Amino acid sequence: MIKLFAKLPNDSTGTTLTRFNDTRAHRYTEFFLIGGNAITKHLKANVYNTYGLNDMDKTGDSSPDAMLARVDTDQLKKHYHMIGAFVNGPRLWTLDWIDVPAGVQRDFNGLKAAWVAEVDLTGMNLKKKGGTAYQPTTVERKTQFGFSAGKPVFILDDPDGKAWVMKSAGLIVNPNEKFDELQDLGSRLKTQPGWSFRVQQLEQDLILKPESGVAGIVQDELGNTYDLVGPGYSNYKP
Repeated sequence: MIKLFAKLPNDSTGTTLTRFNDTRAHRYTEFFLIGGNAITKHLKANVYNTYGLNDMDKTGDSSPDAMLARVDTDQLKKHYHMIGAFVNGPRLWTLDWIDVPAGVQRDFNGLKAAWVAEVDLTGMNLKKKGGTAYQPTTVERKTQFGFSAGKPVFILDDPDGKAWVMKSAGLIVNPNEKFDELQDLGSRLKTQPGWSFRVQQLEQDLILKPESGVAGIVQDELGNTYDLVGPGYSNYKP
């Protein structure tokens, strides 16, 4: 039976502020448990992140391929009584540190992941690779992201002059993507009219923390994820 309505688990309760340092180029995976109204297409998802879990301190990888291969989204959807489930990863962080209020930990076919955010999925096509490309949306979170001075950042500029800084590189469309290859990403993107890509070396630390608790996010067609920067979203706009 197809489930048409589902309430998200209240997994943001009892969050614990957790700091992760030296995150740049490290792997992780996100899981989405999707709820809302499937008829009106008003969908939201709880986002759970594997980073720091699954014996990462021993292996250096919080979502090993062998464990990811066992993830069954249909099984997860039924187990958690959701409209859908989605695997967003594996991915590589393109930032240097994170302060995240981590919530309830859940099991995703053997992989542990903690609640980190709630995202609006209205109008998004998660079934098609690249289906969310260049379609900005919002995510409710209190996470603070940091990019260190002297490091490169990867930026999308949109038709309205807004800047979006990459926080993670996707390994879904191109599993063999290497962090060092992101410098040449602009030659591989087929950006929509008005969008452009650039790489910038930071002269000062860039800190992302949305004042309202709601961040803007967007992806390119290769599944790389960017956060909106500027007044109200970061300490400055690079």
